[in-house]
Amino acid sequence: MYNMCISAALAVVLGLILFFLKIGGVSSLIIAIIVFAISFVLLSRLTLKKVMAAIETAGKDLQAQPPRFEKAVRELKDALKYGKWQFFVDGQLNSQIGMIYYMKRDFSNAFPHLEKSFYKNWAAMGMLAVSYMKRQKKDKMISTFEKAVQWNSKEPLLWSLYAYCLNESGDLSRAKEVLAKGLKKNSGDEKLKDNLDSLEKGKKMNMRAYGDMWFQFHLESLGALQKHQMAAMGGRMKRQMMVRR
Repeated sequence: MYNMCISAALAVVLGLILFFLKIGGVSSLIIAIIVFAISFVLLSRLTLKKVMAAIETAGKDLQAQPPRFEKAVRELKDALKYGKWQFFVDGQLNSQIGMIYYMKRDFSNAFPHLEKSFYKNWAAMGMLAVSYMKRQKKDKMISTFEKAVQWNSKEPLLWSLYAYCLNESGDLSRAKEVLAKGLKKNSGDEKLKDNLDSLEKGKKMNMRAYGDMWFQFHLESLGALQKHQMAAMGGRMKRQMMVRR
């Protein structure tokens, strides 16, 4: 990455200059390491500031009424150029782009970006795993979920989503194992408990308890999603009427 290369070059040049000035090998090395660290931090902050500006602009586009999806994607794709400068930037931006396409149900465009997702973005990793399931690639689905829960073990919905996909793939016993493991990582989580209990009793998991966070994975029918949106809209209207009174 460019930031590291530039920082390393500055450190080497300064180290050599100090060495030839008879500063001493150990002292020159220590100073060079300090220069490398400082320059790398400064360059990284500058790069991340530009990336965050692009993400914030894209966020405003998505919050607009109506949302400006295409403009948000363009902003994020333009920021991909900073991926050559700093570690993990490419994965973070591709996660955001993939999620935007996925939530628009543009799965074909979402998939290549989700494949490059940052492993700590659990929602993007979940969408990628679901995409593998829909493509009948169970091994890929499992490996993606395993990586996701390794780095995001405190996300109960991720564990439930993992178990749900396993159950849908015909692996009930493993689905129950995943929920049990998720409970160990999230002790006392009621939704995980309820879902495990449902599978133990041969019932369906109650994923709708997670609300909008669940519906973003598009594992429900369009009819169910529309009913959920109408119910949510009705709830908002009811609250507004109560406030007016």
